Amino acid sequence: MAVLQAIHLTLASAILLVMLAERGQASDNTKNCKLIEESQSERKVLSRLEPLTNRTFSVEVESDTDKYKYQFQVCGKAGKISEGGLVQINGKGNEVLIGKYTVVEAFGGSDWVMLVYRNGTAYGKHCGGEDRKAIIMISCERGLAAGPLSVVVEERDKLNNCFYLFEIDSSAVCPPIPSQLSVGSILLIVGSSCLAVYLIGGFLYQRLVVGAKGVEQFPNYSFWQEIGNLSADGCDFVCRSRGSREEPPTYRGVASEPLGEEPEERDDHLLPM
Repeated sequence: MAVLQAIHLTLASAILLVMLAERGQASDNTKNCKLIEESQSERKVLSRLEPLTNRTFSVEVESDTDKYKYQFQVCGKAGKISEGGLVQINGKGNEVLIGKYTVVEAFGGSDWVMLVYRNGTAYGKHCGGEDRKAIIMISCERGLAAGPLSVVVEERDKLNNCFYLFEIDSSAVCPPIPSQLSVGSILLIVGSSCLAVYLIGGFLYQRLVVGAKGVEQFPNYSFWQEIGNLSADGCDFVCRSRGSREEPPTYRGVASEPLGEEPEERDDHLLPM
């Protein structure tokens, strides 16, 4: 059974390589985000965004006076400015810091995550000269790894608490789909998989190593043939009658041959002489 052992080793190696590859791909890039107040709950929210790290999202918008481009990274540097998680680039290539990924707040629900990047460049004539702030809303969209960055609104007509609001759709923040498979279905899948491995491995072994042809290529053919014969014998023993049965007397038929004549009894000897 050298081929079967080789198949088992190959499957085990493949599973091990997949596990190592996934472990190698796993990262902690969201730890680059520095929370304003470190908390386990906010750190857990950030960890949901791990698939979106190391990627720059950008969007271009036009105003009456200029054309702007916004660039954003999850817990990473989006432009040339140090610690710039979200920056604005005007038509001349000048960058304005909207928010830092080192001054972050994170909130989340079952199917959304909201990031707040603070300590951006101060406003000049708006919002009382306070620092700019970016709010990035990441919503669940199944089947979409990461959608485009879009600008929802720039709120700068207030005296304070102004902000830029952006939106991204991604499956990274979607809740896991609960498994609808029953225990019986799981066992059936596992059993079918094991049967497939047994048949394929046994077929290859019989054909390549033993050199079998035709039905002899079926793994353990003689064993299964014997099982079939024993099953047929058992069915024959249970379902079929054995030997002749003597019918009850009440159901015996009348003999078709005529009965011999009874000898006539004479009573002459009873007469007085």
